[in-house]
Amino acid sequence: MLCVHFQATRGKTVRVTIVMACLALVLAACNPSTPSGVGSPVFDINFDPELASGAQDGRLLLMLSTNGESEPRFQVGNSPDSQLVFGLNIEDWDGLTPVRVDASAPGFPLADLSDVPPGKYYAQALLNRYKDFHLANGKVVSLPPDRGEGQQWRTKPGNLYSTPNEVNIGTGMAPVKISMDQVVPEIVPPEDTEYVKHVRMRSELLSEFWGEDVFLGAHVLLPHGFDEHPEARYPLMVFHGHFPADFGDFRTEPPDPELEPEYSERFGVEGYNIIQQQEAYDFYKQWIGEDFPRFIVIEIQHPTPYYDDSYAVNSASQGPYGDALNYELIPFIEEKFRGIGEGWARFTYGGSTGGWEAMATQVFYPDEFIGAFIACPDPIDFRAYMTINIYEDKNAYWYDSEWQKLPRPAHRDYLGHVTIDQYAYNRLESVLGDKNRSGQQFDIWEATYSPMGDDGYPVRLWDKETGEINHDVAAYWRENYDLMHILRRDWSTLGPRLEGKLHIYVGDMDNYYLNNAVYLAEEFLESTTDPYYAGEVDYGDRAEHCWNGDHENGNHISRLRYNTMYLPKILERLETTAPEGADLSSWRH
Repeated sequence: MLCVHFQATRGKTVRVTIVMACLALVLAACNPSTPSGVGSPVFDINFDPELASGAQDGRLLLMLSTNGESEPRFQVGNSPDSQLVFGLNIEDWDGLTPVRVDASAPGFPLADLSDVPPGKYYAQALLNRYKDFHLANGKVVSLPPDRGEGQQWRTKPGNLYSTPNEVNIGTGMAPVKISMDQVVPEIVPPEDTEYVKHVRMRSELLSEFWGEDVFLGAHVLLPHGFDEHPEARYPLMVFHGHFPADFGDFRTEPPDPELEPEYSERFGVEGYNIIQQQEAYDFYKQWIGEDFPRFIVIEIQHPTPYYDDSYAVNSASQGPYGDALNYELIPFIEEKFRGIGEGWARFTYGGSTGGWEAMATQVFYPDEFIGAFIACPDPIDFRAYMTINIYEDKNAYWYDSEWQKLPRPAHRDYLGHVTIDQYAYNRLESVLGDKNRSGQQFDIWEATYSPMGDDGYPVRLWDKETGEINHDVAAYWRENYDLMHILRRDWSTLGPRLEGKLHIYVGDMDNYYLNNAVYLAEEFLESTTDPYYAGEVDYGDRAEHCWNGDHENGNHISRLRYNTMYLPKILERLETTAPEGADLSSWRH
């Protein structure tokens, strides 16, 4: 009896002709749900109904690891050493009826369970729970709500998971039973301190869009002497970036003398945890120094059901986050903490996602800020969308070639060694969640930049499996979110409002090829007249992500010094651009 397993593979077509004497027997033998377990491994997963009330929707993930040093859920990622993950959607699950995970579930880095070689593994299941959102436009979408963690599926409060089990995968094995017996606990919010306060407010704009209460938050670093000078009103600095659990890199005490030094594999530095604490303490000492600027600095919490933050702009699928942040949250903070409350007294900055957000905020709200420091920004010109030109290239995963199939890289080190390609990067996202529900990078770009589809979810820029680019969607991106296209198109009106405000920094060996878009940006900015942009574009020699303009220190140090690097420069900008009669004295105590 002949049983053939068909598996879709990239760039490979297999044609098989089979003569079968007994079709029924063959089908029985090939059925992935056959109890005998012959063929690829099969997992039956349930959960304790007492852990979650009612029927559950979400993404069920099965993870396998050969390494038992940590839980498998923490060993999955976009790196060469990622362990295995397989995913499928579930709806109206009571937990008692087992859900079968078999070779039909897509996987990463392996295509599916049939590719898993025999051997010992540590198995773990996790349910990333979804809920229905009834949007103002009548659409209903099922998405993973943020629960205070910044859209992290591994640690999202309320998500169900199993204790890792050791399993032996081999021929003829019976279905493996896994019970999710754990639930991720709620997050304890940080407490206010003398200098750091935490605010949360309901957004009218976002609550209307999402059809339920939506809150924005911020961690507020108050200037030294705030309580002693009630007459002072302060400039506001908006530090953009990924979801902050608390105000980062600020510490009022020296490093913990009992802290065990930890090695940073990313930077190749021993005791990096101690370095971080020392830098945070050094920032505090500068913050209270006599000559350091007396500003309010905020880090914003604005996660969405798609990512750890909204990208700080208005979008079809996420709602009016740009307006909510700039016209609701920022005025709320300025009123509460005695901010000056005018555009001449606001500045914005950030790195990576925060770099793009800082630039987008300055471009889309040109009169609300007097400048932006834009470090290692996400692609600011979509002709260099990492290694893809979304307007001219046909495929996001493969270079155009008649005879060769050359993969487009997605990540490299400072020597150019590639660690993952575009297909693999996107494949992981597809496994973690369909319909832009992975909580990962390409999915949030689409959730931010794409139009909303008829089903209520963002329209794909390209086919997630094949990489074929939808150029109609690309055109929508160009007109609405390609920052350099917008500047080229609208310079006659935007230029006078942006003069001297754009300062861009990137390493020329950025891990994600983000320097390519900056090259294109510099070409245009340096060509501007009436007015000349009068800003700055600077590159770090062989510097990786996320270089921010520091030519004296490595990334492992400069990434901890955004505030100490930028705030004195911002003070100079404030003093030279403030309008006549502006308050330049009450906050200089």
